[in-house]
Amino acid sequence: MKIFRTKNILRGKAFFAVVFMAGALLLVSSVYSEPGAKAKSDNHFTVPESFSNLAESVSPAVVNIRTVKTIQGGGRVFRHFSKSPFGEDDPMKDFFEKFFGEQSPRDFKQRSLGSGFIIDKDGYIVTNNHVVENADKIKVKLKNGKEFDAKIVGKDSNTDLALIKIKSRRDLPVVILGDSDSLKVGQWVVAIGSPFGLEHTVTAGIVSAKGRVIGSGPYDDFIQTDASINPGNSGGPLVNMKKEVVGINTAIIANGQGIGFAIPINLAKGIVEQLKQSGEVTRGWLGVAIQDLNEELAKYYGVNGKNGVLVAEVFPGDPADEAGIKPNDIILEVNNKEVETGRDLTTLIANTGVGKLVKIKLLRNGAEKTVEVKIAKRDASKVYADKSKKGEEDELGIQVSKITPEIAGRFNMASEEKGVIVIAIKPDSKASEAGLTQGDIIKEINRTEINTPDKYYSQIKKIKKGEPIEILIKRINAGFIVIKMTK
Repeated sequence: MKIFRTKNILRGKAFFAVVFMAGALLLVSSVYSEPGAKAKSDNHFTVPESFSNLAESVSPAVVNIRTVKTIQGGGRVFRHFSKSPFGEDDPMKDFFEKFFGEQSPRDFKQRSLGSGFIIDKDGYIVTNNHVVENADKIKVKLKNGKEFDAKIVGKDSNTDLALIKIKSRRDLPVVILGDSDSLKVGQWVVAIGSPFGLEHTVTAGIVSAKGRVIGSGPYDDFIQTDASINPGNSGGPLVNMKKEVVGINTAIIANGQGIGFAIPINLAKGIVEQLKQSGEVTRGWLGVAIQDLNEELAKYYGVNGKNGVLVAEVFPGDPADEAGIKPNDIILEVNNKEVETGRDLTTLIANTGVGKLVKIKLLRNGAEKTVEVKIAKRDASKVYADKSKKGEEDELGIQVSKITPEIAGRFNMASEEKGVIVIAIKPDSKASEAGLTQGDIIKEINRTEINTPDKYYSQIKKIKKGEPIEILIKRINAGFIVIKMTK
């Protein structure tokens, strides 16, 4: 009886195991999907069984780009070997002079590699500006081995994008452009290109982050991915599982592994179209210097949260000035689109056509206001620079001065700069401990505008001992800051 029961138990366990394995196989078959197959939702992508279908579909429209540039004077490589760590006392100096004399080194032909992708049958190809910049010759090679000479149609250094063109008697394979805004962190993507000259290399990974700022330009808004990107991948496509291009592979971190960056295709679409039509990019210009809000500035100006951008300066005669926007205004929206950071505002205005009207909602003295601004053409020469730096000493340990023409000239300030400048701070004083420094420009004290030293000292005297003091200052390379202390 005991043996019989054991056998039944074993048979039961075997039956359960078979049922479990069958269920597991059904689950796996429902989870795995071929690339390009439509998942139940964007949130249900799992490890694909294969990327072959995607690679076969997209690769024919991905090209290898080879360029030749002339580097005058032999280039960096020649100079490296022609210089000596011994300087003028180099024992090999006579040897080199015997062979090279005092003539300048010859020009050096530098060859470089990159990638790109064809966007229409007429032969237009998108790549990075740094791949083709200053190139004397550009060669494009397709997957089928055919080679073409290419010419530059237009380029934009601000976003590192370029449009080149080849001529072919036959229709060319093209990619499908997707929607990078709908891309989500964690989704699968594939990078295709020619890393180290290894043509049509396919690597896969996920979207690691979006909206990355890496300091490459004023319009940084990169997709970060762990799909392997290496030198030679520049300009190649980043593709989603629907076989759509969602980014242009552009940058890597030196000595970094698993970190690459791609320009969102939605950012590139408008730029590429402008390059195609006119060979250059025209961007909108508002005419303000701006600064992101930190927690203290947001509280000082009565902004809920930290969304919004502080107007640090308004350029006379430019669109914002003509529309009545003033320094210390907080820009909240552009055409009903929320502005969270300075980058948001810069991108929205840059992508607005010159001459178009936009509605800007702003906050001024705690009250919301909407103004209509006619956007002008961006002038690249107009670059905002913070101004600062360099009198009786007050009880806070601060010594101030009016901003004279001499001070303005010495510290590269506009002659019409308003406020008073801090010319001295007493060590271990309340002002020093609160973080005020020499060269700060005091604009307001407890929301009262300060234009002269007399106004500054009278305002300080009005504040009673033990009462809080909030000082709005303008600091070089930092913008507006709120300094808090107690008298």
